[in-house]
Amino acid sequence: MMHVIADTDALVADGTLTQDQARVLEARSRDVMVSMAVNAILFCGIIAAIAGFIVWLAEPLAVTVTGALMLAAGLAVLSRGGTTYAIFGNSAVLIGVGMLLGGASVELIDKYEGVAGWVLTPAGLLVTVISLWRWRLGGWSARFVLGTVMMMGLAMHLGGIEALVHQYNWGAPLRNLVLLYYAVALGVAGWQLDVRLITATALIPFAQVLETGTAYFHAVYAFYSPEPTLTILQMGLLITVCIWVSSGAMERDARHLRILAVMGFIVANLCALVGSLWGDYVGEHLWGPGRYRSGWADYDSYSAARDAFHATAFRISDLTYSVLWALALVAMIIWSAMRHQRALFNAALTFAAIHFYTQMFESFSDEPLAYVIGGLGAIPLAWGIWRLNHWMVSRQEQG
Repeated sequence: MMHVIADTDALVADGTLTQDQARVLEARSRDVMVSMAVNAILFCGIIAAIAGFIVWLAEPLAVTVTGALMLAAGLAVLSRGGTTYAIFGNSAVLIGVGMLLGGASVELIDKYEGVAGWVLTPAGLLVTVISLWRWRLGGWSARFVLGTVMMMGLAMHLGGIEALVHQYNWGAPLRNLVLLYYAVALGVAGWQLDVRLITATALIPFAQVLETGTAYFHAVYAFYSPEPTLTILQMGLLITVCIWVSSGAMERDARHLRILAVMGFIVANLCALVGSLWGDYVGEHLWGPGRYRSGWADYDSYSAARDAFHATAFRISDLTYSVLWALALVAMIIWSAMRHQRALFNAALTFAAIHFYTQMFESFSDEPLAYVIGGLGAIPLAWGIWRLNHWMVSRQEQG
């Protein structure tokens, strides 16, 4: 089974589909898109309302009473059994539950920091397990409500673990294992609920295992990867496993594996961008001197340790990175086109454009011959891809 994008008018024109069949496909596609839009707007609105109420009311009693009233009002609307206003009942139930769970979490962390992690971790896990159990059996409430409550419980559970991490100052390798657990928990939650957006968020803690992440400064959003080479290998392994397993999995499961592969490919390309600009001393932040702010008494001692590590470390230069990245992108464009991996194909083309733009200004702005060689080389490459595709199509038709 494969999801494809098709021009229904062209298919009707060449006789592949009838007019009625095309209209059915278009209607179903529209229904799916509208449903996704409604759920996304609803989810974001509910989360914003919960956070706003908790911060605005500020007092535990007020948050508890308001949350209980919202929960009761939502249940009252749902008890009438009508479908027209069910969305309002479900929203009120979720806001009420979110205020009770979120308010309790904020109060514990703010006033009882010493026990907050020990309470939130098992309590959140209990809410998660019970909600998933009822979600799978289909009971108590709408699946959207149970799924959202499950994610609230998971947020409590992971937030409790994070509170313990900071309370006891857990470092590597325990911290890395905790991040890996976060990634697995989010991936399993997204898979169980069949929500690929949740599955995709698993890449955030998974990338942070090797300290790859993002940062914000005034008017600047930054991506950083202290170990680009190792992170690329990490993401490459993830991509390989996901594509291999998805090839024999049911479509429901395969699409979650594919979204993980795409997210891993994006992170790997961002790391390659970092490497193409500055190169990489492999292991500098894992078994080398690390960062200056990580416990060094003064910058001189850190600088001496870093120079000593650089003298013996394995380094990949920025130029080598640029060439290898370009070759990898070409290979992925060809492979994804042949295998109809549209998301990977689009991502590879996007990063190819980013790579070209970056290197044009960073490395080859004063080397016009590089553009001549690259441009002329692209012509036989395109011809070779075209001929290879014809050969593969002919073999399939003969088989």
